[in-house]
Amino acid sequence: MNEAPQIPDNVFGLTVQEIEHYTDRLFRFRTNRPQEFRFRSGEFVMIGLPGLERVWRAYSVASPSWDDALEFYSIKVPDGPLTSQLQHIDHGDLVLMKKKPTGTLVHDALIPGKRLYLFSTGTGLAPFASIIRDPETYEKFDQVVVTHTCRINAELAYGAHLMEEIKNHEFLGDMTQNKLIHFASTTREEGTHQGRITDLIDTGKLFELLDLPPLDPECDRVMMCGSMPMIQDTKELVEQAGLSEGSNSRPGQFVVERAFAG
Repeated sequence: MNEAPQIPDNVFGLTVQEIEHYTDRLFRFRTNRPQEFRFRSGEFVMIGLPGLERVWRAYSVASPSWDDALEFYSIKVPDGPLTSQLQHIDHGDLVLMKKKPTGTLVHDALIPGKRLYLFSTGTGLAPFASIIRDPETYEKFDQVVVTHTCRINAELAYGAHLMEEIKNHEFLGDMTQNKLIHFASTTREEGTHQGRITDLIDTGKLFELLDLPPLDPECDRVMMCGSMPMIQDTKELVEQAGLSEGSNSRPGQFVVERAFAG
């Protein structure tokens, strides 16, 4: 009989309750939420697995702070120290999570504004999956624009799933009506919209397609999460528009997240 793994005091043991694979590169999973675990929507935690005690990776909590379960959205890296194993988890399996959440993609790091842009690529959508399901987001902003750019259409499935869930939710459906805008684009396959988000911002095509004015530091706030090149390029464009970077200690007009899973 196998002994239960010893879990350190600073770690929660989470039980996998649900898992869904979207492509050979992307999947999501849900676990129980420890009663004492508190976090702000948009924060990330460190995730690990029993038997891989020295391997921890940053994962945004994709579920909102009010949810009684925890959701995570992950890439599969064939030779990744963690995700090569994590992608094979099943119902009832144990996942480890360090108890302390952190991160800059939170409302506290932004000064008040009218419109919130959430620019994401790939699994960078995860923190925004939390934020767009948080009622506080719609109390703070008149309009919320979440963009998601992937290589192919199949990789946009998680975002489409989220929008459908929100639309049909008992209270989020009404709260987000006429406030939440979802814009998805692909870079390697024809889709409803095509192009890198940075190109769409730079040329102004994004704002033209959404019938919105260009970025304005007076009313627009921005969060971005994705690959490092995407963050660097988007950050430059946002700064060119006159927005200043914020943090938990000094709120500003835009924030970025640099934590990744692997």
